[in-house]
Amino acid sequence: VFTGRANCPYYAKAELLAYYLQANLPDFRVHKITKHPDEWEEWLRDICERNGWEHKHSPIIWRELVDRGGKGLLLGGINDFLEYAQRYYGITSPMLSEEMLAIAEENLQAHLETEKEEEEIKGLINPLQIWITSASAPTCYHLIPLLANGKVFGMTTEISIHLLDTEQFDQVLCGVVMEAEDMAFPLLRSIAKHTKMEEAFLEADVIVVLDDILFKHEAPRLEDCVRELSDTCRVYAALIEKNAKSGVRVIAAGKTFVNLKALMIKTYGPSIKPENIIALATFWESAAKGMLARKLNVNAAGVKDVIIWGNVTGWSYIDFSHARVYGFDSAVWGPPDFSRPLCNVIHNSCSADKICSEFLSARSSVNSQKYHGVGMSPAHAVATILRYWYQGSPPGEIVSVGILSEGQFCVPEGIVFSMPVRFHDGIWEVMTDLEINETTQEVLRLLSHDLVQEKLVALRKIREMRPYK
Repeated sequence: VFTGRANCPYYAKAELLAYYLQANLPDFRVHKITKHPDEWEEWLRDICERNGWEHKHSPIIWRELVDRGGKGLLLGGINDFLEYAQRYYGITSPMLSEEMLAIAEENLQAHLETEKEEEEIKGLINPLQIWITSASAPTCYHLIPLLANGKVFGMTTEISIHLLDTEQFDQVLCGVVMEAEDMAFPLLRSIAKHTKMEEAFLEADVIVVLDDILFKHEAPRLEDCVRELSDTCRVYAALIEKNAKSGVRVIAAGKTFVNLKALMIKTYGPSIKPENIIALATFWESAAKGMLARKLNVNAAGVKDVIIWGNVTGWSYIDFSHARVYGFDSAVWGPPDFSRPLCNVIHNSCSADKICSEFLSARSSVNSQKYHGVGMSPAHAVATILRYWYQGSPPGEIVSVGILSEGQFCVPEGIVFSMPVRFHDGIWEVMTDLEINETTQEVLRLLSHDLVQEKLVALRKIREMRPYK
């Protein structure tokens, strides 16, 4: 048995000599273990402690009756193996240093490819566990095909979808499950309904929270909304900590108090990684792009880098100062990747100030909700963010997400605030290098004050409530 770092030239030399012995000796067998360079030190330490060996370098070689479970007999490193082969079989290795380095590089590439294949196979064997709350909502109905078609998590990753709602929607969930099964998605391993809260979020990799507050009055008090929302988030957070995987990713979506939902889940679930809880702002980002596209008579996909600041479903500011337009019909044309700043293509009747004024206040933001559907667009927004989270956002493109502020753009720490980010390698990072003008900075200060007050009300209500058991 011999093992070593995948990029170790001495391991490459031992490997070829061992294969030569195996090919020429009838009872000589080789068992090879290749480790990634980043994993080697820890693996070597563990194997030595387990067997009581002293060895510090790559490779490490020992004799063992692998098929009989025998205890390993340490030979040592490359020099010990060369001496062993010379003494017992009269064979040595004439390999030159250049050859060793070349083979070591090939070994590393082969190891990385093998790891990638194993991850893909693992994705098929162990599907991602996706949980959707308030699953009777139309958004969930439209979301399932988007998650199961392979574009969100990759064409080699199977998923299992879990629909969570109350017992009164049991028949609705049954219908959704049957319809999804009948569609025979190749990557949908299973879909199940759940109406018992204690089952929620078992082994969850992704949780999409669609719960909304149904307003009983035209102007409900903030304290009443917070109390109702707090009950739900308190239960969810405790179950996430208890049942979900440690790296679970949570998306707070919906039409009401999205920022506050994300904040309260984090408050009630302190062990949940804060970077894994986000508030969905993509819905309004897409709506703003669609409005611009209609005014400019371009494809909505050609409008990029619109930013949503602040409270996604409350006081928010839609910033067009960084927006760019592709495919605009004018005297200036270029290749498909050619774009122009929005300020260079709008006309007097469609000024940036006029466009911004349509979204600047909470009143215009709330009023605009009645012009949007309640299913397809929010579902597409959820699927888009999940795709970016797992596969990365388009290079150079701005994406708006509500995240727990750490003081970026002078926004107070500890509130969930929508701001520009980019996704890569399974994480997101705030685009702090983005320049914002004085007007935007002043708006951010006002939006921050609104969210700070909302947070204070929430914390006061949390202190007044009896701890969840």
